[in-house]
Amino acid sequence: MRIKADLVIARAAQIVTADADPGVVVGGSVAVAGDRVVWVGPSEALEAEVDPPGPGGIIDAAGCVVTPGFVDAHTHVVFAGSRPLEFEWRLEGRRYLDILEAGGGILSTVRAVRATSEDDLVGESLRRLDRMLGFGVTSCEVKSGYGLDVENEMKILRAARRLAAIQPVRIEPTFLGAHVIPPEFKDDPEGYVDLLVEEMIPRVAGEKLATACDAFVDRGAFSAAQAGRILTAATAAGLRLHVHAGQFEDVGGPEAAARLGALSVDHLDVVSEAGLKAMASSSTVAVMLPGASLSLGHEPPRVDRLLSAGVKVALATDCNPGTSYTENLPLMAFIGATRMGLSCSGALVAITREAARAIGRPAPEGTIAPGATADLLVHAVGDWREILYHFGVTHVRDVVIGGRRVGPGR
Repeated sequence: MRIKADLVIARAAQIVTADADPGVVVGGSVAVAGDRVVWVGPSEALEAEVDPPGPGGIIDAAGCVVTPGFVDAHTHVVFAGSRPLEFEWRLEGRRYLDILEAGGGILSTVRAVRATSEDDLVGESLRRLDRMLGFGVTSCEVKSGYGLDVENEMKILRAARRLAAIQPVRIEPTFLGAHVIPPEFKDDPEGYVDLLVEEMIPRVAGEKLATACDAFVDRGAFSAAQAGRILTAATAAGLRLHVHAGQFEDVGGPEAAARLGALSVDHLDVVSEAGLKAMASSSTVAVMLPGASLSLGHEPPRVDRLLSAGVKVALATDCNPGTSYTENLPLMAFIGATRMGLSCSGALVAITREAARAIGRPAPEGTIAPGATADLLVHAVGDWREILYHFGVTHVRDVVIGGRRVGPGR
């Protein structure tokens, strides 16, 4: 039975399916019907198995590489203001936690967001999403966490919802009210936890402003016990879970995340053997954020221990104004391969298949396989390894999201 297609990406030098590590079809084509991949295989079999689409339905990928769309599994892309002075301070030797304790860091961005309208948040963030699209990002997780009160957290999430409607990158919104304790609750952190549990989470869930909830479990943020209360309330409200943990110290975040069934634990610059064991026995993905490590002057953590323990690893930009101001997800894959112990194939699946798992997308999402959402990239290179090897730039020539050609850029 012949396959009907609305779109065909034809005659690629290589197709990286990412359903293996990495899974390469040499001289391949992909057929799409609606928003789904329906066929992938050698180009010489295309004509015999797939009906040609109508006019404009063929993308000639001769000499190019086709991959799944890149998935940025951890971003804070909706924010206001910038913090270049703090970057200089860190270069001079000031520690990030000292800057935070002095009212800078996250709290600096909180002040900027509180002073910015929703319309302006949308406008600023749209430019960042355009840059992400240019680097091949077709889906990204977007966290709140720079409002730290009811109205401003809702403002960030409403801005994310508007952004999802006006530009093509898919957005998975996450509520991160538990980012740090806001200044007004400095002497009453449990009171802020009460506010999160009793008012913010029910409102976020009730208004369907987020699909997941996150909590920062680390020194200077929330304890594992506090995060447990927050995340348990989020689960009861129907939200999926993420956890920031181990950026500075391991205070039990990975164990709590695994116990509660979190989709991901993010950062993990520091993680205990107990934390690794807990994650390995769960489906929780480790989302590594090398941009943040480098920006803070730390060596990015090796992933050998995680992989040896059986933990799945994704990579993300952590795009934020303070500690990782970049939209370049392929650069994170380059760092993963050159500084963190990932193979070329491991780095590529870390920004496709494993990143899709980290934001709750089931198999075969993040791959090029029949049934997968047709989020696809055509790269102007002849060998898939060049996406990493020629680093710091974008090689993306064409972007398809949901079966529709959209870019790159706008």
